[in-house]
Amino acid sequence: MVEIDPATRLWLLDTDPALRWQVERDVLDLPEERWQATRRRVKSEGWGARLLALQDDDGQWAGGAFFPADMDEARFQTEGQPWTATTWSLNALREWGVDAGALHGTADRLAANSRWEYEGLPYWGGEVDCCINSWTLSNGLWLGADVDGIIDWFLEHQMEDGGWNCAWVEGSTRGSFHSTLNVLKGLLDHAVVTGDDERVRAARRAGEEYLLARRLHRRLSTGETVAPWAFTALYPFRAYYNVLNALDHFRAAALHDRRPPDPRLGEAVAHVRRARRPDGRWTTEGRHRGEEWFPIDAPKGEASPWLTLIALRVLRWWDAAGGATR
Repeated sequence: MVEIDPATRLWLLDTDPALRWQVERDVLDLPEERWQATRRRVKSEGWGARLLALQDDDGQWAGGAFFPADMDEARFQTEGQPWTATTWSLNALREWGVDAGALHGTADRLAANSRWEYEGLPYWGGEVDCCINSWTLSNGLWLGADVDGIIDWFLEHQMEDGGWNCAWVEGSTRGSFHSTLNVLKGLLDHAVVTGDDERVRAARRAGEEYLLARRLHRRLSTGETVAPWAFTALYPFRAYYNVLNALDHFRAAALHDRRPPDPRLGEAVAHVRRARRPDGRWTTEGRHRGEEWFPIDAPKGEASPWLTLIALRVLRWWDAAGGATR
């Protein structure tokens, strides 16, 4: 089992409640009443409280569904994707563990007031982008919105290779690492909240097989690493793929399905283990370009509490299940 030195333990606990409760649960194995008490503080302290306070009266953030209301093409080209609009803000609050009750009425307000920038489609119906639809599914399940139609959309748009690709609208017929992982997260949230519908479970397993067959980072055709981004360590993950992001999904899926780790994850696990610093922490390589409400992780080159949390819980799961000997 991966060891955690006292200094790293204290360093991880000296963080925002949004991160701390996950450390208490997933790394330190503290009693549920302890980490649940910390989790309840997210809505009223630190990052959670700050982001909740930035919500517009109409239920949105920054006046838009996926982009801020004042977004234009020139700004996008020079500054990159902004991370302040409604979808990104909901993603953050959900991932931080904010109770849906803290956003009472948000689902209805978004249904009434928010439209996708793509053809003005209703917010909870999703649009044509696989990743956007996955986040809409997860956020809708969390807030109690009717998002059942998005499940049918995913089943209709799964590629023959088992993956998904946001570029299907441009004619792509092959899955992508980024899109497939994001869809898998939404389908897993659906399983956790509603139960394992057989057809949805089959689609999720096929999508997971798409990544497993590629060892989370290799091209199926040549066996070469797909691109440097597969090993780029940045948090928040946003829309982007990396092996740590994928491993965290496979950990959650295996725990839900009550299955052992798949041996094909071993290469990616070994990479994560090698990336650990001598002080027991993991370093961030920076932040994704684009405006954000406020930073939640360390600057480039410094130890990242978020990456350390996620890496430790992945390694602890792998080692505890005997994955290290596979």
